[in-house]
Amino acid sequence: MYGLINIGFGNVIAGDRVIAIVNPESSPLKRMKDEAKMEGKLIDATYGRKTRSIIITDSNHIILSAIQPETIAQRFMQNFYEIEKSLREMKK
Repeated sequence: MYGLINIGFGNVIAGDRVIAIVNPESSPLKRMKDEAKMEGKLIDATYGRKTRSIIITDSNHIILSAIQPETIAQRFMQNFYEIEKSLREMKK
């Protein structure tokens, strides 16, 4: 129940489909990115900038973003609290 999350440059993802948001610096994540590219499951939303986070979805898609993982996580929490607030108001 997260709604759409902005991952930079006007790109949004379905928050409910995200499994993890990770830092792309480790070798296993670089291999995961390469495998996703070979399988046609890599989505590059960096617009040519440095990849600062890798988003892993429940459909095994890998999304690259130029936004820091901490920033994306804050957006997740903000959306979650806004949706919770809206649901409480609807129950009144």
